[in-house]
Amino acid sequence: MDHAADAHRTDLMTITRFVLNEQSKYPESRGDFTILLNHIVLGCKFVCSSVNKAGLAKLIGLAGETNVQGEEQKKLDVLSNEVFIKALVSSGRTCILVSEEDEEAMFVERSKRGRYCVVFDPLDGSSNIDCGVSIGTIFGIYMVKDNHEPTLDDVLQPGKNLLAAGYCMYGSSCTLVLSTGGGVNGFTLDPSLGEFILTHPDIKIPKKGKIYSVNEGNAKNWDGPTAKFVEKCKFPNDGSSSKSLRYVGSMVADVHRTLLYGGIFLYPADKKSPNGKLRVLYEIFPMSFLMEQAGGQAFTGKQRALDLVPTKIHERSPIFLGSYDDVEEIKALYAAEGKKE
Repeated sequence: MDHAADAHRTDLMTITRFVLNEQSKYPESRGDFTILLNHIVLGCKFVCSSVNKAGLAKLIGLAGETNVQGEEQKKLDVLSNEVFIKALVSSGRTCILVSEEDEEAMFVERSKRGRYCVVFDPLDGSSNIDCGVSIGTIFGIYMVKDNHEPTLDDVLQPGKNLLAAGYCMYGSSCTLVLSTGGGVNGFTLDPSLGEFILTHPDIKIPKKGKIYSVNEGNAKNWDGPTAKFVEKCKFPNDGSSSKSLRYVGSMVADVHRTLLYGGIFLYPADKKSPNGKLRVLYEIFPMSFLMEQAGGQAFTGKQRALDLVPTKIHERSPIFLGSYDDVEEIKALYAAEGKKE
């Protein structure tokens, strides 16, 4: 046995150690946020384990119910939702939970209540479960500042008020990407240790990318700016190379690739979905927060995504997010369209 190598493995930057180091920068911190994040990490490990053995445990397939979005629920969706609700409530640090799977927001009972609101999509991209494509969990965390009885207004805040956001991708490896407002860091689960290890410190998205990611099956229903942008990606008129199309259809996987390699992810409004398809609170806000923290941008077609103020918990919006220069291009196209009207 290589004892020196084994000893070195105990010097790794785990996610727990990383968060504790961050906490130590704030002398007034009581550790509540660290405890909450540890419970989210535990939920991610549990779901990762379930995803890995889904076929063996007969967790694949439909649970027979339809969620609030009208999507048929997969068994893993239902399990993941229960896992995260239990993990978050048992942390004793949450007061309101908003899940994609539940029609109403959940208010935590007074005896287990804390100062944080968590919005989450427990299993994003679940239509891809049966074919082994990457899926993931997305989450955002708000803080209730005053000691008042929590209300829905505590979560119906603009995304710029998020305290932290992240996602966990269950793919060829299990990767957790997190921002607490001071940059973006990526951690990969080491199955032999059962720990998330810092593998992607201080992620910065390239200023311009060579990839665009969009469901071109919806092209006939797109508005003018989106159609022009995608046309320009394929047939640039400035002599530059065409962009490559990469589209998984699992938001976590598509955004993860965009974050690491650069480029742009688009889910525009169209004639079928005039308000867009993706949900503001637990899909658009966390991903937009991460993009901005990594040096990119997120735009709705009308405004900066993080400036949106949702009026209901399952509200939808169009979204364009990714490399700074690529999002600037789509913003210019929408501005030109606005001048015509």
